[in-house]
Order: sequence, then C-alpha cells, then structure tokens
Amino acid sequence: MSPATTTLRETSAPEQTEAAGEELGRRLRKGDLVLLKGELGAGKTTFVRGIARGTGSTAPVASPTFQLVRVYPGRLQLAHVDLYRLEKSEELRDLSLDELLDAGAVVVEWGDRIEVPDAALIEIEHLGGDRRRIRNERDLRH
Repeated sequence: MSPATTTLRETSAPEQTEAAGEELGRRLRKGDLVLLKGELGAGKTTFVRGIARGTGSTAPVASPTFQLVRVYPGRLQLAHVDLYRLEKSEELRDLSLDELLDAGAVVVEWGDRIEVPDAALIEIEHLGGDRRRIRNERDLRH
C-alpha cells in the first residue's frame, strides 16, 4: 500500500465510472470495507452500481440515503451504506457494520465521515459535465 494518492482513472461518461467500480467489485472479498468520498452529485452511487455488478449482483442499485443500508446479493454480498443523513455516532453503531462485513463486503458513501484505518478510501471528484476523477487514497489490504 502506497501512502501517495493515486489516480485510478478519469472518466467522461457514467458508463466509464461504472466500469471503474466494476473493476474494484471484482477484487472485493468478504470483510472488505470501501469508504467513498465526494461532493453531492460526484458519482458515488454510479460507482457503486459498477461495484455491485463486479460482485455479481444483478439487483438495481439506488442511493440508500433514506434507507441507510441496501444489501445486494451476488457471488459476494455487497452492503451499500450512505452516511449523508447520519447525525450521531450512535446511529453508526445501529448499522451493525461488523455484521455486514462478516456477511460480505461493504461500501460506504460519505465514508470520509468515519475513520477506519484498514478500509480502502476512494475519492470521486466531479470535473464538470460527465467527467470524473477517481482517486485511490488508501487501497484494499490484499
């Protein structure tokens, strides 16, 4: 793992952002935690759509903003968590993150709101129009 920020890819269409997520999804293993950061509209949910496809899920992916957690079955269960509306740390404990990790992989939108040193940290930056820069700030540990 390198401490330097690495640009995984710059994309110019939602399909390319999904494809970058799909590549990551293929590498995920049970117990992997991926934290996503990026402003509103940066493309986090689009990226997760690709991750889900990479884990073998065919379920439709939607932002879990009002539900907090959505679970997608596949070769590897993927839990999709959104911390945007989370206001108290107690609410985070209520999400049962450990149990979700025991069952599969977890990807967290607004993941920069929590500190988990062993988690991958990916930033999605909106560059205007459909262009995105996807940076791997901390990689998976395998």
